[in-house]
Amino acid sequence: MYNHEIMIKNIILYVEENLHEPLDLENIAAQSNFSKYHFHRIFQSTIGMTITEYIRIRRLANASSALIYTSERILDIALYYQFESQESFTRAFKEIYKLPPGKYRRIMRDMIKIKEETNMDTKVKGWFLSGSNPFHYEMGIDHEVVHQGKASGYLKSKTVSDSTEFATMMQAFKANQFVGKRIKLSCFIRTQEVDTYAGMWMRVDDTMEDVLQFDNMSNRPIKGTTNWNHYSIILDVPTQSAVISFGIILSGQGTVWADQFTFEEVDESIPTTNLEVHGELLDEPVNLSFDEEI
Repeated sequence: MYNHEIMIKNIILYVEENLHEPLDLENIAAQSNFSKYHFHRIFQSTIGMTITEYIRIRRLANASSALIYTSERILDIALYYQFESQESFTRAFKEIYKLPPGKYRRIMRDMIKIKEETNMDTKVKGWFLSGSNPFHYEMGIDHEVVHQGKASGYLKSKTVSDSTEFATMMQAFKANQFVGKRIKLSCFIRTQEVDTYAGMWMRVDDTMEDVLQFDNMSNRPIKGTTNWNHYSIILDVPTQSAVISFGIILSGQGTVWADQFTFEEVDESIPTTNLEVHGELLDEPVNLSFDEEI
């Protein structure tokens, strides 16, 4: 399982760095050190789409950003991202964004301009900002740095001077639908100049707000500047669970983007990433004078 995750991350990184180049699927599969069939099966099972679909969606997402934030001709954008013609690019673009590229460019530029002129705040539906010093951070929606679709969510430092400060862009919901199950939370994350660490996190609490399961990727932190990649957390949701909380955490300075959060039930053969260690409850106190060694 761990080898699979490393392989997927390496393949995604390779693809992200070469979206504007021809990508030979045979060579991509060969880099995985798995058979072509096994590679495609693992990739689709992990990411939820084939490698061909992933490349297509990522090229279109980058093209959508170029339409809004550059003055490049539509034809030049299409050719840069390896579409054979403006017509083939337009057909593919309309499938995802429901508008032809030229109209999308006009509408999205007008929307962003209106937002800037009216000084709209950075509230994000369903999400809220928390942490040790949330007022030193900013969260919002980014239309320029996107993974899929039209936008991503971001969390960035503003007036942070201490590496111990942190903030999280998070939400919480009732655990009912997942009680008694093992669940996998996944998303795509990108970072820029993160000096301490960034990551995804998830927590399962009972009705007394005691933590039952928890993982904040502190044992596999994301640091520095990284391209989009896929990350996962796997936790059990015990029968006494009441609330599931999750989000993105940023400690210290930097910026982290997140997109495409998904929850899915997984088989118990897949190990959890739970970081909470619950000690054994003893029948009576022991070794009170510290004379006994392990």
